Amino acid sequence: MSIRPTLETRQAVPAIEGAGVKLHRAFGFQDPTELDPFLLFDDFRNDRPQDFQAGFPWHPHRGIETITYVLSGTVEHSDSLGNTGTLGAGDVQWMTAGSGILHQEMPKGSPSGQMHGFQLWGNLPADQKMTAPRYQDVLSADIPEIIDDDGTKVRVIVGSFWGRTGPVDGIAADPQYLDISIPPGITRSFGIDTYRRAFAYVFEGQAAFVDASQPTGVLLEKEVRGQEVNIRDMSGNRTLVRFGSGDEIKVQAGPEGVRFLMISGAPIDEPVAWHGPIVMNTRSELEQAFRELRNGTFIQPAH
Repeated sequence: MSIRPTLETRQAVPAIEGAGVKLHRAFGFQDPTELDPFLLFDDFRNDRPQDFQAGFPWHPHRGIETITYVLSGTVEHSDSLGNTGTLGAGDVQWMTAGSGILHQEMPKGSPSGQMHGFQLWGNLPADQKMTAPRYQDVLSADIPEIIDDDGTKVRVIVGSFWGRTGPVDGIAADPQYLDISIPPGITRSFGIDTYRRAFAYVFEGQAAFVDASQPTGVLLEKEVRGQEVNIRDMSGNRTLVRFGSGDEIKVQAGPEGVRFLMISGAPIDEPVAWHGPIVMNTRSELEQAFRELRNGTFIQPAH
């Protein structure tokens, strides 16, 4: 087994999207080859309803898939095909925009006014960009959850892991999407197929993602001065960790434990022409999509 090196750690940065939703962006609208097949990852987390209730009114998508994972609060959605629904805490929606869809997502928050969720954009290969749109809405109760003997917990949203398979299927990027919680001080290794691009996103607690050149004991060296303990090189809240090649990652949880998403997928390795919510392979395809938006022919007839 070879440990994947950590290529980069970086903090998600504040951004405003939709009609004024305040969120943090871990990556997006930069180099699309960096985490191919994934294009964008947003963390929408707020305790102030005025920072999210304006939501994401009607907007188009073509050529991508959007994955919404809600941790607290609710998100109401509707689209140009007549679909409507509500995502609650722990629920997932995987939307294949394909040839084109207009939709809106309106976060409502929890009874105490809190909202927390994530949205990931996955690219579609050229031969699937104009496929028919579809949804996969998954309730929290249908997502497999594994609890190991040491208290490590894994929710398998997409893909197979530790003998369980997530409920979302038929996704172009053949992704693995896991929600992992590790108790304080525990060290765990997690296998990832070598052909996948992979990243982790820490959103609770802290952890050290161990590089082959920096064993756990070095990364987590402690300095004890009275009751004060400092732990070096830990990745904390809203941190993106981008990995190099290998077939496993090794993680040691910090003194409060850690919760993070581990996401990987097969690279598409195709040209990307991208503007806003529309991602195609060529500039001419992108220009055609925006012409169709202007003249009212963006939504393709069902075949």
